[in-house]
Amino acid sequence: MDANELIRHYGVGNRDFVQVSLRQAHLSEICLAGINLSRSDLTGATLSAANLRLSNLSEAILAEANLWRADLSEAFMVWANLSKANLIRASLFKADLHNATLAKADLRLADLRYADLSNTNLEGADLRYADLSGAKLAGANLSKANLTGTKLTKADLYKVNFTKAILSRTDLCHADLSSINLDGVDLGEANLIATNLRE
Repeated sequence: MDANELIRHYGVGNRDFVQVSLRQAHLSEICLAGINLSRSDLTGATLSAANLRLSNLSEAILAEANLWRADLSEAFMVWANLSKANLIRASLFKADLHNATLAKADLRLADLRYADLSNTNLEGADLRYADLSGAKLAGANLSKANLTGTKLTKADLYKVNFTKAILSRTDLCHADLSSINLDGVDLGEANLIATNLRE
């Protein structure tokens, strides 16, 4: 299936496109709200500024995809592969990304408020100035991630792996870091007001 065929079928009301191949497809600025692309291959696809609200992308492959400014609010993305994807300024508000792979993804300035990122692999991800307020990050791998200026206010950080992560100027207000090994973590100028750091 190519991009034009997908758009045509979507336009007449079809929403189920399970396990389709859309590698390198160009779908920028297209409204695909509520679409089901679970287990589909969107490797290297261009979806910048696309509307993917409430979409089902579970187990989809979006490695190296361009999702700049895409709206993925409340999307279901469990076990999705977003490694090295461009998610700069993307909206992932309340998205379900648990067990997803976001290794080396670019999430600068992304909206991840109240997203479920539990057990997600974010190793080496760029999360500078992203908003993860209230996000669920229990068991997530944030080793070598850059969280400079990131908001983690009231986020669930139970047993997060922050090995060699950069938390400079990160907002950890009201966060619970009591279960976390912070050895070697850069907390320079981090906001630690009401943060629980007890071992």
